[in-house]
Amino acid sequence: MSKRTRIFLGILLIYAIGIAAVLYLVVTDIDPRYRESAEESLVETSQVLATLVELDVRDGVIDTARLDTLFKAVYARSFDAQIFSVNKTKVELRAYVTDRRGTVVYDSTGQSVGKDFSQWRDVRMTLRGEYGARTTLDIPGDPDSAVMYMAAPVRWTDNAQGPGTGEIIGAVTVGKPVQTFGQFVAAARSRTLYVGLLSVVAVLVLAVTVSVWLVRPFGLIGDYARYVKAQPGFHPMRLLRRALALLRAAYDEMRDALAGRNYVADYVQTLTHEVKSPLSAIRGAAELLQEPMEEAQRQRFLGNIQRETQRIQEMVDRMLELTALETRRVLDNTQPVALAPLLEELAHAAQGVAAQRRITITVAADTDATVEADPFLLRRAVSNLLDNALDFSPEGGQVALGLSLQGRWACITVCDQGPGIPGYAQDKVFEKFYSLARPHSRKKSTGLGLSFVKEIASLHRGRVELHNRSDVAGAANASTGAVACLWLPCGQRVR
Repeated sequence: MSKRTRIFLGILLIYAIGIAAVLYLVVTDIDPRYRESAEESLVETSQVLATLVELDVRDGVIDTARLDTLFKAVYARSFDAQIFSVNKTKVELRAYVTDRRGTVVYDSTGQSVGKDFSQWRDVRMTLRGEYGARTTLDIPGDPDSAVMYMAAPVRWTDNAQGPGTGEIIGAVTVGKPVQTFGQFVAAARSRTLYVGLLSVVAVLVLAVTVSVWLVRPFGLIGDYARYVKAQPGFHPMRLLRRALALLRAAYDEMRDALAGRNYVADYVQTLTHEVKSPLSAIRGAAELLQEPMEEAQRQRFLGNIQRETQRIQEMVDRMLELTALETRRVLDNTQPVALAPLLEELAHAAQGVAAQRRITITVAADTDATVEADPFLLRRAVSNLLDNALDFSPEGGQVALGLSLQGRWACITVCDQGPGIPGYAQDKVFEKFYSLARPHSRKKSTGLGLSFVKEIASLHRGRVELHNRSDVAGAANASTGAVACLWLPCGQRVR
């Protein structure tokens, strides 16, 4: 049996045990709750009947004539009450009255008159002034014949203080067969078991669905094991952070798998929207080229077609790269990368593009730092930030690359002197396909560069931020422009 099958069966077994325990507790608790409700109702009824009997007491003698007339009329009534799934057609309440010695002086069923009930719990305790109640089987050995009895004292006083006062001269007990509300208990149990069965089926379907994506977590565990082996020492907090990161990765993969169709649909919809504009420009230029025109104008339209085609090609390439990057949860190959030489190299490589608009690139690295990283991806991330800064820098401006250490974190900063980030775009700059128009050309990019940087930073267990320089400096006379900060952990492997 495979690991996946064992885990799947284990999940089902754990759930089955849990749901069975819950159902057992709920089902066994239904009957006591119904009994408590019935007992509360019987207590009130016994007090009502006791008060009725007290109205007819003369010189300490109980007169049950009115009570007898009442029950004969009640038992003769005909009615039809549909109480949810139970149909009730007769009164099953019973009552008996005992004197101060516990002898039955009245029984609504006519079976116990003259008998000594002084030892029954309901009568004995009530005559002593305490709460008296009992449940007794009408037929010995038959639990379905159980009857609940609740008693109330009959009091009398010779100084006309009214009912409910004076000495106890008897007791009125009312009884109700448990079977009368047992039908409701049975119906409640059936509904509870039905709901439990439905939940089992629902969880079974969910477990089958989720089990399809259980293979990947074993890969994550393997990644974690390799990470632990690669550590030079024992660092509990670092291992805990890595474990939490792997759990988040497993959750993200399961979420993406469960919502894969929506995820792909959103991608396709957004990409279609972005491609529509350059395609319209290409189509318009192609239609115009069919008309007679001057050579200079023809070349201009051909240039437009080439630029829009290149834009689509760049967008598709970036999309493929970003999609491939998003499916990766760990870096396959890392090595120590010195950040200061990397910044110098990238600044030198970008001098040609910067010189076209007389932009100066400076590097200010107070110290060097080495991180465990994928050199190609890290180079792409910093290069994207640098290209973004150059695009938004004004003619003759300056772009500053910086490197600093803060604790165990290395911070690469890329500052420009452009217009900064508008307030409405602060929360959107890292969204896919979101782009702001470049100040010098008024054109937008693919809107995938910063998303690409964010994914690379996440793979390196770091983060990327983009703020206005005035916000970072916190001063009213701070320079305009934006500053991008790429934070990377130092001194640890990220595989």
